[in-house]
Amino acid sequence: MVTLKYQERFKTVKGVFDAFTNRNLFELQSRGHFDELVSPLKIGKEANVFLASAEGGKHYVIVKIYRIQNSDFSGMYNYIKQDPRYVSLKKRRREIIFAWVQREYKNLHRSYEAKIDVPEPLVLKHNVLVEELIGDKISGEVALPLKDSVPEDPEEFLDLIIKQVRKMYHKANLVHGDLSAFNILNLQKTVKGELIETPILIDFSQCTLVKSRASSELLQRDMKNVLQFFKKHGVRRDLDTVLAKIVKK
Repeated sequence: MVTLKYQERFKTVKGVFDAFTNRNLFELQSRGHFDELVSPLKIGKEANVFLASAEGGKHYVIVKIYRIQNSDFSGMYNYIKQDPRYVSLKKRRREIIFAWVQREYKNLHRSYEAKIDVPEPLVLKHNVLVEELIGDKISGEVALPLKDSVPEDPEEFLDLIIKQVRKMYHKANLVHGDLSAFNILNLQKTVKGELIETPILIDFSQCTLVKSRASSELLQRDMKNVLQFFKKHGVRRDLDTVLAKIVKK
């Protein structure tokens, strides 16, 4: 964990993000949604993900910040224009990025309400999303992605993923759209001496409604990615059989 002084961390953040983003961060801090950004967890193509302290250091949350200037807003638009909820969206950089983040928040909230294993979305402010930390909220230790934490029982873990995707399809009426070993976390807990491993789905910005024209193609791509990962670890499943199991009522 980074141990820079607060002033140094603020200077670093201020140097990375534009004034608009800094104002959004400051407002969320002022409203008590988090205390300060502690350390970077992931630097993606469109967003930076930070570990942040909250409630005077009593626990930690995740702060996801979408960059305004160098995000691929054209790529975002190509995805989001297929979503029936955003048919009237104009191709303007800020509008698209704000809609993209709002879409992730809505998809997370919809999945969380449907009891899917996802982080709880806490608050949204334009291009900044605060969500629940998956892992140890007190120490700030974050659960690792599947690619870095292969489960002890890959076959059982795959069954749990398929169950969550199916539940998401029917209960939340959503398809993830970007599922892979990079954005499935392996949450590990020890209960009475037994290791319990649970898949947690994250990164919902490409998630779309089942009734979207692209949903079937996205679902197929999702499960192809997942099955390819588990094939490397000795678990073989037929893609068409898995897809049929997910979509069948």
